Amino acid sequence: MTKTYAIIEAGGKQHKVAAEETIEVESLSLGEGKEIEFSKVMLIADGEHTIIGTPTIDGAKVIATSLGEGRQDKIIVFKYKNKTRYRRKKGHRQPYTRLKIKEIINPGGEAAKKPRKEKAVAGGES
Repeated sequence: MTKTYAIIEAGGKQHKVAAEETIEVESLSLGEGKEIEFSKVMLIADGEHTIIGTPTIDGAKVIATSLGEGRQDKIIVFKYKNKTRYRRKKGHRQPYTRLKIKEIINPGGEAAKKPRKEKAVAGGES
């Protein structure tokens, strides 16, 4: 059975998320342990059904919990002009919020089913 996933918009970017997954989004200024609900869900898919929004799916939600704030690795911005002694060096670290996805809620209000582990049958099938 395939895993249910959704595509959401957070911080002006689209993210593919699944239940029990951890993602990093643009800084949301949430305290650690706070819950957030994303209502801009563009797509929900499992192995059998796919729901595509126009542009979003009405009634669909993704609920996540904040794991804290952080900053990404530093990038260097270097400007240089030849033969004029012009050099400018700057660094930038983008802030982000780490989120753990709790559940994906379909438009009808029911939570997307988590994949179940199949039990092995003793003696095989006949």
